[in-house]
Amino acid sequence: MVDVESALDEAGLKNPRVREYVAHWAAITQPDRIEVVSAEDDARLVQEALDAGELQPAGPGRYYSRSYHLDTARSEERTVVATGKPEDRGVYNNWKPADEMTDLLVERMRGASAGKTMYVIPYLMAPPGSPLEPYAAGVELTDHRPVVLHMIRMARVGVRHVDALDDPDSFVRAVHVTGDLPNLGQGTPDDQRYFATVADQRTILHFGSSYGGNALLGKIAHGLRQACYDGRASGAFLAEQFMLLGITDHETGKRWHVCGGFPSASGKTNLAMTLAPEALGDRYRVDFYGDDIAWLWVGDDGRVYGMNPEFGVFGVAKDTNERTNPTAVDAIGEGTGVIFTNVAYNDQTQEVWWEGMTKEPPADVTGWRDWKGELISEREPGDASPWAHPNSRFTTTLANVPNVADDFEDPAGVPIDAIIFGGRTSDREPLVRAITDLAEGVYDGLTLGAEATFAAEGVDGQLRYDPMSMRPFLAYGEGDYAAHWLKIIGAATDPPIFAHVNWFQRGEDGHFRWPGYRDNLRALLWLCRFKDGDVTGRRTPVGVLPTVEELELDGVEITPEDLEAILTVDVERWRQEMGFREEHLRQFDRLPEEIWAAHRRVAGALDAEA
Repeated sequence: MVDVESALDEAGLKNPRVREYVAHWAAITQPDRIEVVSAEDDARLVQEALDAGELQPAGPGRYYSRSYHLDTARSEERTVVATGKPEDRGVYNNWKPADEMTDLLVERMRGASAGKTMYVIPYLMAPPGSPLEPYAAGVELTDHRPVVLHMIRMARVGVRHVDALDDPDSFVRAVHVTGDLPNLGQGTPDDQRYFATVADQRTILHFGSSYGGNALLGKIAHGLRQACYDGRASGAFLAEQFMLLGITDHETGKRWHVCGGFPSASGKTNLAMTLAPEALGDRYRVDFYGDDIAWLWVGDDGRVYGMNPEFGVFGVAKDTNERTNPTAVDAIGEGTGVIFTNVAYNDQTQEVWWEGMTKEPPADVTGWRDWKGELISEREPGDASPWAHPNSRFTTTLANVPNVADDFEDPAGVPIDAIIFGGRTSDREPLVRAITDLAEGVYDGLTLGAEATFAAEGVDGQLRYDPMSMRPFLAYGEGDYAAHWLKIIGAATDPPIFAHVNWFQRGEDGHFRWPGYRDNLRALLWLCRFKDGDVTGRRTPVGVLPTVEELELDGVEITPEDLEAILTVDVERWRQEMGFREEHLRQFDRLPEEIWAAHRRVAGALDAEA
């Protein structure tokens, strides 16, 4: 039997409730040894992982790992929120009874870490001293060393974060057991995996993976699902899958902060890490705070504040290059300690490659292996399957991002001037539309979506709705979630403005009407100026749009026809959309009347315009 007490004494871990928790789970999972880790252990653990073949060198200070080939992404159908309250069931949160899920996972985890080390990872998902620090502490137990290395890059890791708690019991209990990956029946009726957030017990139990959000429990499970539940239970904050950036106007000295949610493949990370367009680069600076999670609360001054609770970036490698995201390229350079996962790797040169990194893959395929570890040189002629997995990733710390904000670790957070939602829509949705009413802003977030293909959904151009971009991460019912949004943002005496943005409108020949990428900053500049009252825009049934004269367009390559199209509302197309929205909203129990009233106002305004 492993000597838990000695291991915890050696690490100097004093919190009695943490010690009880570790001992409890050590008795269940039965590891051979226990090691408490901190960020200071990173170099040693990296070397151990290299020696064990868990990592490969990918150039100076860069590392490569490959996960099991059926363990490469989040598994939404195996991910659940469990509580003791059936009223927490929502349309999207895969709710299960807490007792049922806890009993099931304890049995699957029993003895499953035999022969392995249990790593104890005390972590904090907020800068120390933050007003939300009481919800930020956690302890992850894992039997997989690469998970430790990713967590050190993604969270603040060290015993001090749990030994100094005002309430020794106020930490999230996060248990990750890898399981026998080749024998878990992934994707079959006998699938053994389950990833459960037992939200009303502040406990996370994940079994059957060693990858990404399934295994890095401080990130999605704590930072989004558990925090989403804690935010409502406390009445104190919102936890959202939001990017967060800052904009400084050197000419006027003004500074703004913008956060917002975007469904998958709608440009969230690229916007979060953007730079000012070259023509405006002398005047404006863009600061990066985070690309994936923001916690929001109302400060004593009546403004909404936000912070990124993470310590790092878990970015999608695909299509990351010098044009799409130059700051990300710099953040994963030599000496950054970055870990690449499931990209292509060259055994001989220690290079990495992924689709979109360069226009074409390396011409000389000698030594190159794809994400499954298979040699590219042994492929059949004409085999054009991807070299890297579409969900291949890089993990790097925020400090490596060249334009990271100087105050990204300020425990006070930053004041939020605008909350934006952005989907991928080929028509009807203009470049940017400001929303001045709280209920209409929340309504817009609840009806956020990305366009689906005709083949996938059966209706050409219909959206796959993704409320606030939180569809996979909601911890309780959507109606109660909307009410919580109205409560938190409604408590602000100087609230942020809402807006919807869309970089993806297309012409009849399929070309993108707006150049996108760094030019997207121009829409945000107009929005911030509108919030400040410096521009007035043009009112439409769905919000306020910029006029051509109000946008800073120096250096933009766009035709007058495309510019007119992205600053116009297609009323008939919008009226069609309103029917889909109503059907979407009718799924939700206890949806506040304010949201229905907002829907009726927008629909009525469109009918009047028609």
